Amino acid sequence: MENQELKQLLSTATRAAIEAGKVVNEVYQEKDFEVESKADETPLTLADRKSHDIIMQHLKKTDYPVLSEEGKDIPYEERNQWDHFWLVDPLDGTKEFIKKNGEFTVNIALVRQGKPILGVVFAPYVNELYFGTEKFGAYKVEGTQGEPMEFEGMEELMKKGQILPVSEKRDKLVVVASRSHLNEETRAYVEELKKKHGDAEFVSKGSSLKICMVAEGKADAYPRFGPTMEWDTAAGHAVALAAGFPVTQQDGETPLLYNKKELLNPYFIVKSKNL
Repeated sequence: MENQELKQLLSTATRAAIEAGKVVNEVYQEKDFEVESKADETPLTLADRKSHDIIMQHLKKTDYPVLSEEGKDIPYEERNQWDHFWLVDPLDGTKEFIKKNGEFTVNIALVRQGKPILGVVFAPYVNELYFGTEKFGAYKVEGTQGEPMEFEGMEELMKKGQILPVSEKRDKLVVVASRSHLNEETRAYVEELKKKHGDAEFVSKGSSLKICMVAEGKADAYPRFGPTMEWDTAAGHAVALAAGFPVTQQDGETPLLYNKKELLNPYFIVKSKNL
């Protein structure tokens, strides 16, 4: 894929994520709600659907098919023929959306032969945008909370953004995880890290922002020894790869791959190179 085409696809995905994030944020801020499941016409479902529709309007202009959480029933026999495809989660972080802690995201990835080569993660409430490709590297753009982020073109966003990772000096390791997924396997992994590298601090974060924290350099590891789906991780995975961080299965070596017959991810780890 030529650089110009890749940049145009990144531009399309970034614009789609920002515009979808705006409608998600509008629903989020206008509604007071408690949701236990994705029932028809709940604000959560409304936000999902509106985000999905906007993203599809943009991505259908490209040459590549789309696999989305909101349209996941495409037969494997059809998907298996795809060389490139978009992998989308219109609203990642259901629990965060319901709890109203703001840590939900719009995720868009371009996958080639099982590997995410382009990713955009936009957290509209906290106004943080991550994007990256294998050729252009990874970036983070921070907007002003409360003011909608505007798409200004990729060149402007790259100039404005921080190149990832941003080096941070820490006295101890930072392990990012979800408090609701601190199972025994995760605890055992952290204990092994402590034996090798000293003390470690847990940080909780929602949605695909956990992967982005490692890509950004704010965390050293994100072990996920619990269930996730492909659309939960692909965009963040692409950003991590663009920043130089592999995303592997639990063995620490086998790459996490996409467009499998079963769309459930195996357990995986994102970690810095010094671990």
